[in-house]
Amino acid sequence: MTQEENQQNNTKLKSFSLSTLSVKNRTTIFVLTVIVLLAGASAYISMPREAFPEVITPEIYVGTPYPGNSPKDIEKLITRPIEKEINSITGIDKITSSSIQGYSSIRVVFDFSVTPDKALQEVKDAVDKAKNDPEFPTDLPAEPDVFEMNFNELTPVMNVNLSGDFSIDLLEDYAEIIEDRIEALPQITKVDIRGVQEKEVKVKVDVKKMESMQISFNDIENAIAMENMTISGGDLLVDDVKRTVRTVGDFEDWKDIENLIIKQEKLDIVYLRDVADVTFEGKDRESFAREFGNPVVMCDVFKRSGENLIDASEAINEIIADLKKNEFPESLTVTITNDMSEKTRTQVNELENSIIFGMLLVIGVLLFFLGLRNALFVGVAIPMSMFIAFMILSALGVTLNMMVLFSLVLALGMLVDNGIVIVENIYRLMDEGYKPVQAAIYGAGEVAWPIIASTATTLAAFFPLAIWPGLMGEFMKFLPITLIIVLGSSLFVALVINPVFTAVFMKLEEKPANRKKVLIISALITVVGLLFSLSGAMGFGNLVIATALVIVSSTFFFSPATRKFQESFLPRLENLYQRFLTYALKGWNPIKFLLGTIGLLIFSFILLGVAQPKVEFFPVNMPNYLNVFIEMPIGTDIEATNKAAIEVENRVKSYFDETIEVGGEKIQRKFLVESIIGQVGQGTSDPAQGVSMGNTPHKARVTVSFVPFDEREGLSTNQIMNEVRKLVRGIPGVQVTVDKDQAGPPQGKPINIEISGVDYELLIDEAERMKQFINKQNIPGIEELKLDIQTGKPELLINIDRQKAKRFNLSTAQIGSAIRTALFGKEVSTYKEGEDDYDIVIRMDDRSRYNIDNLMNQLITFRDPSNGQISQVPISAVATPVKSSTYSAINRKNLDRMITVQSNVLEGYNANEVVAKIKKALEPYQVEEGHSWKFTGQQEEQAKEMAFLSKALMIAVFLIFLIIVAQFNSV
Repeated sequence: MTQEENQQNNTKLKSFSLSTLSVKNRTTIFVLTVIVLLAGASAYISMPREAFPEVITPEIYVGTPYPGNSPKDIEKLITRPIEKEINSITGIDKITSSSIQGYSSIRVVFDFSVTPDKALQEVKDAVDKAKNDPEFPTDLPAEPDVFEMNFNELTPVMNVNLSGDFSIDLLEDYAEIIEDRIEALPQITKVDIRGVQEKEVKVKVDVKKMESMQISFNDIENAIAMENMTISGGDLLVDDVKRTVRTVGDFEDWKDIENLIIKQEKLDIVYLRDVADVTFEGKDRESFAREFGNPVVMCDVFKRSGENLIDASEAINEIIADLKKNEFPESLTVTITNDMSEKTRTQVNELENSIIFGMLLVIGVLLFFLGLRNALFVGVAIPMSMFIAFMILSALGVTLNMMVLFSLVLALGMLVDNGIVIVENIYRLMDEGYKPVQAAIYGAGEVAWPIIASTATTLAAFFPLAIWPGLMGEFMKFLPITLIIVLGSSLFVALVINPVFTAVFMKLEEKPANRKKVLIISALITVVGLLFSLSGAMGFGNLVIATALVIVSSTFFFSPATRKFQESFLPRLENLYQRFLTYALKGWNPIKFLLGTIGLLIFSFILLGVAQPKVEFFPVNMPNYLNVFIEMPIGTDIEATNKAAIEVENRVKSYFDETIEVGGEKIQRKFLVESIIGQVGQGTSDPAQGVSMGNTPHKARVTVSFVPFDEREGLSTNQIMNEVRKLVRGIPGVQVTVDKDQAGPPQGKPINIEISGVDYELLIDEAERMKQFINKQNIPGIEELKLDIQTGKPELLINIDRQKAKRFNLSTAQIGSAIRTALFGKEVSTYKEGEDDYDIVIRMDDRSRYNIDNLMNQLITFRDPSNGQISQVPISAVATPVKSSTYSAINRKNLDRMITVQSNVLEGYNANEVVAKIKKALEPYQVEEGHSWKFTGQQEEQAKEMAFLSKALMIAVFLIFLIIVAQFNSV
């Protein structure tokens, strides 16, 4: 084409101002490219790694301890008054509560339009109002604890276990050293020590001696509290020097307590040692911990939200290695188990490798259709778009998690779409005789708006997902946000960077590459990639190495094949396509093809209706962890629970000790397991049943951690879960539930039926009746239906005869306080030793404490206000004990009492199908008047999400249609 013809055509060709500006400022764009590469790589390296996105929910928890009180009393005195005040706050989605023995827990879930800080402050204000109620208890051992519920910080990210031929006290000392070192890390919020007994100063009162000397628990309490204190006296000015005056009275040694004077009348002095034994020993046992059946002291490590889990794990491993080398004895065994960072590292590495492999495939396809040089022009969009995306995501505080990486994998094929159109159009103009700069300007300008519209339609399909409401939306929004950012980045690369690179480097004819030069350059690139990999940036290092591999492969292997493909196969493919189009556009054929397409669409809808696909809320995952939850009847002593837990642990261990044949060799199943951890008491509740902050002596958990997937020799851990489930059944008096690590955000049980009403006894009967009704239907797939509470918790009611008590000038408060102090004990002061604080607790001695007769026959010693004389009245004279039973908890939702019937679904069954059968079976079921029921949990969440997705589909279709109309200005 001559220069005159070019000038005439130039008036017909379009330009795009942004592309024109970038081509005219090529040096600036090259510098910008380098900046993007460096900043993107830096952002990628520094982004925290997580298995799943960290979702911050506006959810507030109110926990109030009131030891010694039944669930009924907790509900009446604490839960209901606080709920009443909280219910007046606007923006609340739901309020749930659980009143258990000695503890009230209230969970307040706000709409996501309310910020967590605002929600926290409003709930604190509501709790303060409730505390001002005259009927609210004034003798709480601690103020109600109000805090933001962050699920990311409620689950330990690893366990550090200590064992060896040492006493528990010494192991605890070593654990505290680890605790202090780990808690100093910025990524860690706290470390909880399990399997130990916290110490306290126990004042064990001999009631008979105390009564004979006419001394009361109040006298002992006042003596200790009044002596164990330091009081500031102000500042003393002497000779122009101010000195702070302090009266120091804190106990220097716990043994000093027994020498306190309790009573002194004339020459008659009564010391505390005369009526009580003072000891410094462990509290009542609250937890046990074992690894492979051997007792350990365990440190549960909790990560701070938003911090890098992998960095935290590496730092903790360094701390443990340093302590083992320099401070701990060689005979001390320290192991790390249930390390969540291993799972995260594996998932992140696998997805990063998928991205690299996908990129190689995309570039490989481009090589065959475009040639090496043009393929590289287009392929540059992949790393550049991703680096820009990493910069933006890092600035937004997003972690590098499965959702983000999966979004990048999903976007791989789309990242090159715009680049292909731009580069091919520029190549066409150069082939027509345009100079490279002109071809770049006009080539980009001709197709700028079409590719903008094309990208916009793609983004429009994902945009509605970015406004997905609720917890699921907060979890899933990272998919559309990442796609929108990375596809928007690819559009920027296509319009700004691709024209500049083609204007400078594009040639119409590719010369044979200098193979020696290619090898040298590839070797240098490989060295750079290895350096990145060794520095910890494994994904980026692999990407750089893959780039070198592409260059070498293309030069030495693919070039002949691509030439043959472009010269032989591609022309035949183009001719075939041309003949097909010619036929399709001839005569009435367009109408026939249109009708055929419509018919195919209708047929697909009919096929979808006839053979409906199974629907799952989240895909069934191959478990990395197995949790065996053990629950004994409420009121079971922790020692009895521990025996049951040992039995379950032994059954689980025996399964993995069995020998099986793998690859022609006989080997124990133990090779599948990294650790088997047993825990009893604190921290063992099932997360699917909500957070449990109180003591749980009747609960235990066994956690089996499997080796990585590629080390399992193809064995299914889902099958193992089913076999373990069968193995742990049939232990008398023990409820056992086997579950796996959950995929996605918390969803509740797949089978979850909430029954609400007023009278809790009738509500329990209704729930039991419904459970039995469903069980009689023999619906396959149900693991085991259970209520979320237990009945039959034994209790002893002390019924006070108010008339008799009044004659003796005794109040209910005096009687109740005497019983509570004698049995449960009362914290009266604090003993300080170094930096640690220990409670000083008074109670009956162990000989009398657990005897009903001794409890009822104890004398209440008090000064009679009518005559000023000391009086002593046995509790049995004014009160009668009655044996009874109650329930483990009173659960409420939105201020209504509620009981939940729930179960997991067995492996191999679809939860939706099982629930549909249960709903069908319950159609004739009639509840008693005043009761109502509904399916919640996964089913409730799934219904909400499906309703939103239907709306999102309509919004996406409308937006796409609107963009197309705007592009073509025609309907």
